[in-house]
Amino acid sequence: MIELDQLTKTFTQKDGQKVTAVDSVSLSVGEGEICVFLGPSGCGKTTTLKMINRLIAPTSGRVLINGEDTMSLNEVELRRHIGYVIQQIGLFPNMTIEENITIVPRLMGWDKKRCRERATELMSMVALDPKLYLKRYPKELSGGQQQRIGVIRALAADAPVLLMDEPFGAVDPINRESIQNEFFQMQRQLKKTVIMVSHDIDEAIKLGDRVAVFRRGKLVQYDHPDTLLAHPKDEFVGAFVGADSTLKRLLLVKAGDAATQPDTARPDTVLATAYQMMEESDNRYLTVLDGDRRALGYVQRRVARNGRGPCADALKPFATTVSVDDNLRIVLSKMYQFNSSWMPVIDSDGLYVGEVTQDSIADYLSSGRSRRQTGQAAIVSPAVAAAEASNA
Repeated sequence: MIELDQLTKTFTQKDGQKVTAVDSVSLSVGEGEICVFLGPSGCGKTTTLKMINRLIAPTSGRVLINGEDTMSLNEVELRRHIGYVIQQIGLFPNMTIEENITIVPRLMGWDKKRCRERATELMSMVALDPKLYLKRYPKELSGGQQQRIGVIRALAADAPVLLMDEPFGAVDPINRESIQNEFFQMQRQLKKTVIMVSHDIDEAIKLGDRVAVFRRGKLVQYDHPDTLLAHPKDEFVGAFVGADSTLKRLLLVKAGDAATQPDTARPDTVLATAYQMMEESDNRYLTVLDGDRRALGYVQRRVARNGRGPCADALKPFATTVSVDDNLRIVLSKMYQFNSSWMPVIDSDGLYVGEVTQDSIADYLSSGRSRRQTGQAAIVSPAVAAAEASNA
């Protein structure tokens, strides 16, 4: 876990005037999380990032990694245990790709066999054939390929912490999305604690577990991406996340979050009863479940109106279903594809958990609810907790 406790950096200009680049920033990043520092140029994002690995010394405040103040550590050893990725990539042109990737492991005394195995493993993670690329030099790779090498080089020594300063900013949009996806998949496997600097709100909400918005050196808001979009703290944050913030939320909210639990029927439920249930709820359909709560299909109200047998006789199959973890953008895409206003939501065991409708999606997005981060809560020091409360 990383904690910033009242972290401040003041520079003295040539005329002797003092400028505060970072002003009493406090936040915590839980183990295995991705935190994105977001804000316009000159707001203090990169300065804050560089104070974490002591490339810039703080004027006051503390950086703690797993509870240990980084100022008490040898700075060389500190940096060897923190991966660092920059926008300019920074590959050494006179070294092969393998030598570039393994530079830190070699400094740490790893043998050649272990270095080669690590380089091969990481190359495979970013879809680059080790046999084709390890012996090449940076100039023989495209910009997107070089950026991939820059990312995995920072992971080579298996450092638990990764700092990334606009790592994908210089890559064209098509390669950027591909590299972001590859990085996200790698993070799901490796579970590093990551702090990333970005000025791109779409990148922040796509990759971040939490987003820190900076303005003029101050931390303005620190929240889960969906909370940031649903409840911007002030006009500055609202303008930064954009007027289409509700549409951006479609990528963050899951079908399970917007699902409702309407009445359902059994295969042996008589159609007259099913019709009465639909009349009372003003629904045009009724989902039919078996005894294990598996969705078998549905019956239509117009069919049930004059039906005499059980629901099993009038059962229609679903055109498609959605998973509880499908985001609302996928859900809406399926709705338009199949010309449907609703879909059953199925969990990982194949069981019915409810249904999502166009109305339930609209209700969720307009209700003020937001999807907060799940999983184990981060342990936050009292100082950080107080600071975050003031920024909420």
